Amino acid sequence: MRQRLRQLLVLGIALSFLGIGVPAWSEDDPRSCNDLLSDDTPAYVVCTWMATPEEAADIARFWLDNDGQNMVDSGPQGTIRLDCTDPANTCAVDGDSGGDGEAHDPGDPDVEGAEDGGTPECQNGEQCYTDGSEVSAADKAAAKQSAAGQAATAAPAGTRLWIETELADDYRAGTLDEGVRKVAALAAAQPGVVGVRFTSQLGYNRTFGTAEEIDAFVAAAATALRQVVPGRKLSVHTLAPVLGCGANEACKSEIAKKYPLLDPDRVGAWLTKGYVDQLALDNALLGTEYATWKIDAAEAQRNQSIQIRGRAWDALAQVAVEDSTITSALTAEQATKALTDRVAAPLQEDAAETVTLWTRWQNAQGQVTRAYGEKWAASPAWDQLKKLGSVRARLATVYDPATPEVDLATDLKNLSEVFGQIYLHAA
Repeated sequence: MRQRLRQLLVLGIALSFLGIGVPAWSEDDPRSCNDLLSDDTPAYVVCTWMATPEEAADIARFWLDNDGQNMVDSGPQGTIRLDCTDPANTCAVDGDSGGDGEAHDPGDPDVEGAEDGGTPECQNGEQCYTDGSEVSAADKAAAKQSAAGQAATAAPAGTRLWIETELADDYRAGTLDEGVRKVAALAAAQPGVVGVRFTSQLGYNRTFGTAEEIDAFVAAAATALRQVVPGRKLSVHTLAPVLGCGANEACKSEIAKKYPLLDPDRVGAWLTKGYVDQLALDNALLGTEYATWKIDAAEAQRNQSIQIRGRAWDALAQVAVEDSTITSALTAEQATKALTDRVAAPLQEDAAETVTLWTRWQNAQGQVTRAYGEKWAASPAWDQLKKLGSVRARLATVYDPATPEVDLATDLKNLSEVFGQIYLHAA
């Protein structure tokens, strides 16, 4: 039995947002097994037999008839056997199969000169593996008392947590090691942390002047973090405006000139070199940047999705899209359309594994924008977001524990009801 959940789930959500019913598949279809689904199964989930019960019986009879002779006959053909009694053949004997011929206990060094306890060393002497144990108890204690550390402790069980920080400034100031140590202390103090996003708006915020500087930063930061937070995923947030142009050559040429530090080929190289496990692409420009070429936000989103798949970025890393258009100022109808376009569409197009939605932020003038009402009052957008429980694991948000809406426990409880992943901002 096969349930085609992957494609139909998001499609059903998108259409249900718009109040469009999903056409019923015919119950007369001989391959339908919808009758096996429970009565409360959503209409967009269908069941189809890969082999009907009758076909399955025929298949079984084919393999079992005549004492299973067909199964015997289907065995490996042309098996190669090596006769070790033939002087012309050379077979491995004791002592010739590799190793030193000695039994070793778990944890024994596997490279001569390794530290006691089995920590391997690189062949040229420097340590090439760390497990986070070098983080001092004092650093861990300080990390737990920080705003991000307290938020990590207050987060409801089952919420996937990321540390969201900015190491570009540390890199430029020559203090990258110090910044990395702070991240390591947070990750070590909170074993539930699954990853670190170590930079945001990279190449768009003009922190660096050249693409070469950006590449050097990504390489240095990723290498340092791999050493101190082994096993955690690394994420970079940036933009790739050229992707929204699709096949429009005039658009691609002008956008490339306008954003010279956001070359998609360079972004892709971070993935192929293994620096990044998650690539977060901001959708901030979709609604405005392509009007000159009569490309609206929906078309730009489709163009970007096609380019992501065409470049196989989704095969090299987890791709996330990030959006800040879902606000409490939207009406119910506007919120429904925004969620369909900015959440359902990229998931349905299989261009993103997760969608990160900003739910609260403050501009330079101190004005606060929210997806929910003040002090967690209801809003049309928040009401719509609460309906997305079936894709909760694919939804993420960014939370700054230094500026809580009410308090850490209340804020994180409310956020975790909608989002399966939370990026905790660490200053």
